[in-house]
Amino acid sequence: MAVDEGATASSSSLQESLLRSRAFWVSKEIIAWDVDAGDGSYCLYASKNATLSVVNREIKGYDVRIKLEKSTERLPEHVIEKFPHIRDFKPFRIPPALEVSNLLKYQLAVGAISSHGECISINGLQLPGVIDELFYYDGPLGAFFSPEAVSLYLWAPTAQKVHVLIYGESEGDNLLEVIQLEELNGVWSAKGPVTWEGCYYVYEVCVYHPSTLQIEKCIANDPYARGLSSDGRRTLFVNVDSEALKPESWNHLVDEKPSLVSFCDVSIYELNVRDFSASDDTVPSDFRGGYLAFTCPGSAGMLHLRKLSKAGITHVHLLPTFQFAGVDDDKSKWQNVDFEMLKSFPPDSDEQQACITAIQNEDGYNWGYNPVLWGVPKGSYASNPNGPSRICEFRKMVQALNRIGLHVVLDVVYNHLHASGPYDDYSVLDKIVPGYYLRRNLNGYIENSTCVNNTASEHYMVERLIIDDLLHWATTYKVDGFRFDLMGHMMKRTMVKARSMLQSLTKQNGVDGSNIYIYGEGWDFGEVAKNGRGINASQFNLSGTGIGSFNDRIRDAVLGGSPFGHPLQQGFATGLSLEPNDHDHGTKSTVDRMLGVSKDHIQVAMAANLKDYVLTNYDGQEVKGCEISLHDGVPVAYASSPEETVNYVSAHDNETLFDIVSLKTPVNISVDARCRMNHLATSIIALSQGVPFFHAGDEILRSKSLDRDSYNSGDWFNRLDFSYSSNNWGVGLPPKQKNEQHWPLMKTRLGDAAFKPRRKNILAALDSFCTFIRIRYSSPLFRLHSANAIQARVRFHNTGPSSVPGVIVMSIEDGHEGVPGLAQLDPLYSHIVVLINVCPTDITFIAPSLRGKALQLHPLQLNSSDHIVKGSSYDSPSSSFQIPSRTTAVFVQHRRTTSSETINPDH
Repeated sequence: MAVDEGATASSSSLQESLLRSRAFWVSKEIIAWDVDAGDGSYCLYASKNATLSVVNREIKGYDVRIKLEKSTERLPEHVIEKFPHIRDFKPFRIPPALEVSNLLKYQLAVGAISSHGECISINGLQLPGVIDELFYYDGPLGAFFSPEAVSLYLWAPTAQKVHVLIYGESEGDNLLEVIQLEELNGVWSAKGPVTWEGCYYVYEVCVYHPSTLQIEKCIANDPYARGLSSDGRRTLFVNVDSEALKPESWNHLVDEKPSLVSFCDVSIYELNVRDFSASDDTVPSDFRGGYLAFTCPGSAGMLHLRKLSKAGITHVHLLPTFQFAGVDDDKSKWQNVDFEMLKSFPPDSDEQQACITAIQNEDGYNWGYNPVLWGVPKGSYASNPNGPSRICEFRKMVQALNRIGLHVVLDVVYNHLHASGPYDDYSVLDKIVPGYYLRRNLNGYIENSTCVNNTASEHYMVERLIIDDLLHWATTYKVDGFRFDLMGHMMKRTMVKARSMLQSLTKQNGVDGSNIYIYGEGWDFGEVAKNGRGINASQFNLSGTGIGSFNDRIRDAVLGGSPFGHPLQQGFATGLSLEPNDHDHGTKSTVDRMLGVSKDHIQVAMAANLKDYVLTNYDGQEVKGCEISLHDGVPVAYASSPEETVNYVSAHDNETLFDIVSLKTPVNISVDARCRMNHLATSIIALSQGVPFFHAGDEILRSKSLDRDSYNSGDWFNRLDFSYSSNNWGVGLPPKQKNEQHWPLMKTRLGDAAFKPRRKNILAALDSFCTFIRIRYSSPLFRLHSANAIQARVRFHNTGPSSVPGVIVMSIEDGHEGVPGLAQLDPLYSHIVVLINVCPTDITFIAPSLRGKALQLHPLQLNSSDHIVKGSSYDSPSSSFQIPSRTTAVFVQHRRTTSSETINPDH
């Protein structure tokens, strides 16, 4: 509580306090503030020209002063619900007759005045609460086109004046006209001729900015921009509904899209647009690294994607494709490194990374998690960043992927923005309504826990912008899903509303919204943790919503440790207990228990990480998934239905799967053994209930030369080779900034030629991956639609303290004669048994409950190129399985007769 702040404070320090917005104007009639002036008084001050100052402890420069009434009551419940972080602040009441709307355009401050008339505390105000109450708006925003005119609408309730500056070209001083917009209830609008189409514009917004305490003249793009000039300097007047911008048959794409019965049938392949083709010589050079590379059906990359699609992969998740900072849209400005020179350096040299990092901010590479404008495709991926090319080419990419059987998911980053303030060229929203779109702390400074410039979806018009943007991508570009970066920093309400709005889209909108899947990172940290800013979209809060969240539990259990722990910490599939490396994991009993607990976590995940799924844990107790805990006591399971769990072991973040396996396994095992561990990890994901997710290259042993964060490491470290000649291992020590601490560990491995896979290893990995994906789609039993169906049908056998270490045995039962209550889902198989043996030796497992079953190795494995798995066997009379080392084997019981009857797999 700020008590008697001015008792010792000088006028200069009080003046500086204006920069700290510690008071909250939460509704038309209430300001919340944590201050106590004893028997003094409290006032609201407003200055139209931003001339507030404190001189000799007297507040000067105001045009309006309003006396506030301190209340002895608590803040109203609806205010606490919206702003839980100020629940203990005191309410100060504003006279009901005060005309508030115009005051919000002024510089504002609240002051506490002592009984002697001296200012003892003064602070700026945070305005989102009162803005939401007075200026929520659901009408048109952005540019609208009709046969007669072009209309502009901009929501900017705190702006004093707004002009639009119209240019004939994407750059230069060819200003055509300047028009002042008119305001009605916080929305500024103008109407112009149809000849504006094809021109460019920016807004000039005259507005008070709390970061400078000045009335600023901000130059900004339209937050609802649908086209841009190169590098996003100007907004393009473009009618995205124009037939001229649509590929042939675009309006009928909804009828060409691959079918999708349930979100439990989804499987996801995560891919970066540039990675896909930047190194592919079979793609025309002008198309490489961009949208049009996906329109080359005979390229190595498209043939690879077609192969994955035929195996069963349903969705391609594209890393950020909106307008982001970090890569100049003008390719002529890019700097490049001579790859032939880099190839001349040793595999464990630091020379490669030195060359790459020297130009890393001037080349054509960045993942793109630094958003500038959400609603426009990134210009650097287009053949021409000016004009409408990026719109046409993005649509062609979506169409081409749909036509080979792949849905398209966009990676959206609504949790933060690249820039803020009145001056940065990449700042947009914070120029239009300063202090509104970005989440601020109790001192009024922008929260940066996501990385930088956290957004505030708890504010109504931020939520509206996000949902409008999603609907725009779904209808304008016909995308099929969205992955939300740091979804936990958004409010649950926003996510639930977004899902509902997307699913309500119909073919009248040109899309089938019922097939749009949304998922994201439900991590709970920063200022939003534990519902600190409202009920956020975290893993546990999303239970029951049908929204997917990444399951980090299975990743850490399979691989070991976590991305933030020691890189040599082993896991279930990387040798924990069974093939120890040199890292000290503890005593033998400790390590053995770690192995058993890891298996518990994996088994829960294989049952879709359902919180109420019951299984026998390592200690022999029957427990629910939510009763199994992580090391910090947090429950392992959080999902209520299988589509809410996205299982994965690798993604663009952190090391690739092959790299992490190469780090964690003992240095003296063979590369063939490491490759089989790679197969084991992907097989666990492929055969789990829920939604499987794979990082591009998991299936071909992709390496980034051990780089743990390759977001800005250039094409050299991020290379994908769809000719299958190399996996990119040993192309030098990874960039120093994020990796230097572990260079000694890396150097040992990168410099050892025995670590590098050969072409035959890469091809074997691809065949193994495709086989397990085909197995997943060979039976609906791997894709059960409900928690009840999973509990009734999925069972784990090798459990309890006497279980065989390093072995998972999962059975899935279908309805058949003699089993009451279970409907028949699979016309081919009545029973499936999956055995995962991560041990370096063959194992025997006896399953008495399966005695008498007529189980045979899955036909896809019998016909695969993996000769080791063909050594798996089952003896029915003894119910004994023999499984080779480092092998996942799938056994099936064929039905005596087949049925074409279709039955709902929810049962």
